[in-house]
Amino acid sequence: MGLSIAIALISRGCEEFSHSLWTSASSAHPADLRRFSVNIWKFKVAIAALIGLAAIVGTWEPGQAEPLTVGAPPSLRPAFSEILPMFEREYEAVVHIVYTPSKTLLRQIEKGAPIDVFLSAGVEEVEYLHKKGLTLTGRPRIFAQTSLVLVMSSDSRETVLSIGDALANRTTRIALGDPETSYLGEITARALTKLSPTYKSRSNILYAPHSEDILDLIRRGKADVGLVYRANTVSSEYVRISDETPIGTSVPIQFGQAVVSTCRASLRSVADQFSDFLMTTRIQKLLVKYGFDSTPLPMGLTPTERKQRIP
Repeated sequence: MGLSIAIALISRGCEEFSHSLWTSASSAHPADLRRFSVNIWKFKVAIAALIGLAAIVGTWEPGQAEPLTVGAPPSLRPAFSEILPMFEREYEAVVHIVYTPSKTLLRQIEKGAPIDVFLSAGVEEVEYLHKKGLTLTGRPRIFAQTSLVLVMSSDSRETVLSIGDALANRTTRIALGDPETSYLGEITARALTKLSPTYKSRSNILYAPHSEDILDLIRRGKADVGLVYRANTVSSEYVRISDETPIGTSVPIQFGQAVVSTCRASLRSVADQFSDFLMTTRIQKLLVKYGFDSTPLPMGLTPTERKQRIP
């Protein structure tokens, strides 16, 4: 309504100003009158343009002012190359994703880094933030699951090589995730400590920041085998699975997510939409397409809550 009044006042002012000009010019020379006529016409055109611009500005609705920042482990990169454009198109939102190992992201969030949604390769890390009061959506939501597998080069002449064989042969170079930077490294260290408590003392162990770097070490011939997530193998043509259960039993890895306390207030609604989007059935199916397992738990159920449901 304010815009309509403003436009009306501009228009009325234009007419009154034009009238006063004609009144002043009524006694002027004919040549001067022609110049007055041209100037008034130009003045009216300028005012009309101003009114049109004001109308456009008044009806324009700003879009998302800044991108939603999502912190995610590199293992999600292939799947998110398809998932993120879907979300941006359907919600008319802009997403900036930071692919960094989960443990590194966790520390950044604790220090106040501007991350709106935290996606972790380990649900325990999101639970940790929740216990510290650093999540805005309650308990972590499990949105994906995979498992730990041993991989080797696709060009390797070895048919089958277990982690036990690799550990026993000191010439076999083993690439592992760094437990200081990634959840992959942490879960690998836990599993290998049970299998071989002295494995860390071996000189043939190579540490990498995250799964993509492990695959790259194998691709470049710097490592013979590596422990990664099953989901990492689907999009890589350079490796193949050598051992489905390298620790003797399946080691499930549950990815958790939450809107975190560093989420900017202006992006809270978009963050909630993104969190819900990941839990939809069609996104779950897409994750399976990229090598993740079908999530066996009810949406968002944590391991602790699952135990409580078992009679």
